[in-house]
Parts: sequence; structure tokens; C-alpha cells
Amino acid sequence: MPADHLRDAPSFELGDVIHDEIKRFCAAGDQLADQKKYEEALGQYTKAWELVPEPKSEWEASTWILAAVGDSCFLSGYFSSALEALEYAMHCPNAIGNPFLHLRLGQVLFEKEQLDRAADELIRAYMGAGDEIFLREDPKYIEFLRTRAIL
Repeated sequence: MPADHLRDAPSFELGDVIHDEIKRFCAAGDQLADQKKYEEALGQYTKAWELVPEPKSEWEASTWILAAVGDSCFLSGYFSSALEALEYAMHCPNAIGNPFLHLRLGQVLFEKEQLDRAADELIRAYMGAGDEIFLREDPKYIEFLRTRAIL
């Protein structure tokens, strides 16, 4: 999954046992997502999410779990669920400024016809990662962004 790089940083806040369990569930979810089994992947990500202590928005693990949930929901066409996960993720550590999260949030907003917000998020993704972040995506997103910004 594109959010894998978020998962590489060690977590000093969570206990090792919980952190390892979260990583195990997320890795299982990632394998399923790679096979395009998004609903099954969501089940694994949900198990990881349930292990994150309250308040969930305080933990870096929440950022990458919600990125994976949002990605799987987006790729499944569950745009409302993707929007919910990605908006929550933006309140978690290191989310603001992450090009992948801004990309997915922008794409979901585009699909939900919230075009002003979509353009804002997509330009954040572009500013953080350039054209490259759009290369593996449907061209309609970069084409839309070109109608809103000079790239």
C-alpha cells in the first residue's frame, strides 16, 4: 500500500506487544489489499484500530491505520467511509502535509462532488510530491486540478 512508509517509524508511545500486534494486523491487511480483497483488508485494519488506546487521535499508529482504511475504502468505492477515515486521520500525528493522505482525501472529496475542498487537498498532494503522486491514479484527478491551478 502507498501508506507503508508511514509505518516504518518506531512507536515509542505504544507498548511493544500492542505495537507488534497492530503491525501484524496491518501487514495482513496490506497483503489482502495488494490482492484487491479490500473488504477483508478492512477487517484486519479494524482489528488494528481496536488496539489503539484512547484518545486514538494522539497516536501515530492511528495515522497509518486510518490511511490504510481510507485507501481501502476509496479503492472499494466506499467514498463516505473513506471520507470519514481520512478526515479523522488528519487530526492524528504527522498527517497534515503527508502527500498520500492529501491525495486520497482530495480524490474522495472529488467523488463526493465537494470540488473546492477537493482542489485544496489535491494541490497539497501536488505541492508535497509533484506530478509523480498522480502517475498511478486515474488521470481525471490531475486533469481536474489543472482546471483549478496552474501546474
